[in-house]
Amino acid sequence: MSATSAETPWRLYICRACGLIYDEEEGDPDSGLAPGTRFEDIPDDWECPLCGVTKADFEPFERPDVSAVDMGPVMVAREPGILVVGAGLAGWGIVEAIRELDGETPITLVTACRGDRYHKPELSVALSRGQTPDQLVRETGVEAARRLGVRLLAETFVVGVSAERHQLRTTRGTFPYTRLVLAQGARPALPDSLPATLCWRVNDLAGWSGLQAKLADGPQRVVLVGAGMVGCELAEDLARAGHRVTLLGRRAYPLASLLPEAASERLLHSLEALGVTYRGDVDVAKVEADAMGERQLHLADGGVLVADQVVAATGLATDGRLARLAGLDFERGILVDPETLQTSQPDVYALGDCVSFGGVPCRFIEPLPAQARAIARVMLGHDAAPYRHQAPVIRLKTRSLPIEMHGMPERHTGWQVDHDDHRGLAMSQVRDGRRLARLTVGASPSRQSA
Repeated sequence: MSATSAETPWRLYICRACGLIYDEEEGDPDSGLAPGTRFEDIPDDWECPLCGVTKADFEPFERPDVSAVDMGPVMVAREPGILVVGAGLAGWGIVEAIRELDGETPITLVTACRGDRYHKPELSVALSRGQTPDQLVRETGVEAARRLGVRLLAETFVVGVSAERHQLRTTRGTFPYTRLVLAQGARPALPDSLPATLCWRVNDLAGWSGLQAKLADGPQRVVLVGAGMVGCELAEDLARAGHRVTLLGRRAYPLASLLPEAASERLLHSLEALGVTYRGDVDVAKVEADAMGERQLHLADGGVLVADQVVAATGLATDGRLARLAGLDFERGILVDPETLQTSQPDVYALGDCVSFGGVPCRFIEPLPAQARAIARVMLGHDAAPYRHQAPVIRLKTRSLPIEMHGMPERHTGWQVDHDDHRGLAMSQVRDGRRLARLTVGASPSRQSA
């Protein structure tokens, strides 16, 4: 440890890529950093335990001093103010952004869950770490509401929206608003062949908690349906936790819809080295439970797989019900203005997984803080700070083989190999002399030389 004075307060640093917060006081024992490790004492080649970026991608972080007014015990507020629907990273993020600018405007947060705050990307690495639901919760909904001066309507469902009347109808009554922010997220897109009663979905803490409880008794046979980003991350996490994992994909290689074949092939070998069995070019026709409680997956080619647990990782979809009720333009998500994130209705905004830009959904963590800041400034009448949407960096949280993609690749443009050895692969996609995207698989050349 360096000569940093013991009187120096413990500092926080945030990963710009995934939002993980490194607390010097707590350290990161899982990656070899003992409690009390100062940030400057961390080796330069240390990697974020969640997304794999290096120390250089962290920056100092201070928890917002929101100076919220004392609004008393958490209760239902019926006075007009800002209403936020959704208590995920996007919902609480917009609340934080508003409170950084204004400590008095009434805010009501409506959520179908308890509203507890947790870092969603951690769900795909938490099983192998042996974490419990309580350990994943950073702050309860009640604690966050009191700290931020927010009226929390937990376990409350939205049943209607009247944009003309500026009213939100919920299972706890109807509430007026001056501004409405939709941060409802996206839900798992389950095909008919995967009944919800027989398949786990790991898209929130509640779904993850149910699966974690079922797997707590010891190693089990788990079939993951869907070999996209979430499916590959969960396959590694489950295998590291000691379970027998079979990963099913519709293509010959995992994550083939995003990666060129050379990269997908490396990912396949990495998963197989951990004990994951991959079956590509398959579709599930139906899932049934037998008298013993085992799941039987009937494949379209006539094969049958038997599992103790089935996890669906078949993508996400935005529920368009609220958008239709409010008369909002919708195309694979709530269409928003690319600078203000206002919807097609006055005084209604949206951010996070539920929005789309020109019909392209935006389901990444990295843009959320900028989206929240842009909405907060517009709603509160501050000088404009337009949101500038750009393709976020895609990072696969597979610790055995980190994958990182910058830019937006085109489906019909070929990839060129820039570097290739046993430790890492670097590729790029170039058209008309302009680089569209670049990709690193495993150790990049810069990390190899570090």
